[in-house]
Amino acid sequence: MADQDPSAGGNGADTNDQPQVSILAQYVKDLSVENPSAPKVYSWQAQPQLDVQFNLNVEDAGDGVHEVTLKFDISARSDNGVHFVIDLTYSGLFGIRNLPQEALPPFLLIEAPRLLFPFARQVIAEAISSAGFPPLMLDPIDFGSAYMAQLEAAQQQPSGEGNGGNEQAPTDA
Repeated sequence: MADQDPSAGGNGADTNDQPQVSILAQYVKDLSVENPSAPKVYSWQAQPQLDVQFNLNVEDAGDGVHEVTLKFDISARSDNGVHFVIDLTYSGLFGIRNLPQEALPPFLLIEAPRLLFPFARQVIAEAISSAGFPPLMLDPIDFGSAYMAQLEAAQQQPSGEGNGGNEQAPTDA
């Protein structure tokens, strides 16, 4: 057999110094579905107003592992009352190696939530549908803009004030 150059890449190549990112797990951490006005809500003719609140949190979960958490608080209300309330906390574990330090926050606050969002949106749609309402398909979230807004806000804060070590990007969706 001919000698193989491991730096050439491909299957079995030694990539110990190359940046590596993997999704280790993704999961529903908490889900609450409330339908407090049932059964009378199904006869209401009023179109409810939706309130969608969103928060993003990142925590170190071990050596090279980070937990990225999307938290949604969604309610539908009309003059008649509360139609439904959904609270979802959806998380993913990301294994990261050899990523330059300056690339870590953008990955964890933009790319990782972008990968998780479609699955969280599906959980929300199914939960609302299971409560007897038409499924809600949330509009995509621009995590890049949220990240840039967070950076701008951090630059405007006097030094010494921070967010306690956890990366967070709250937003109204």
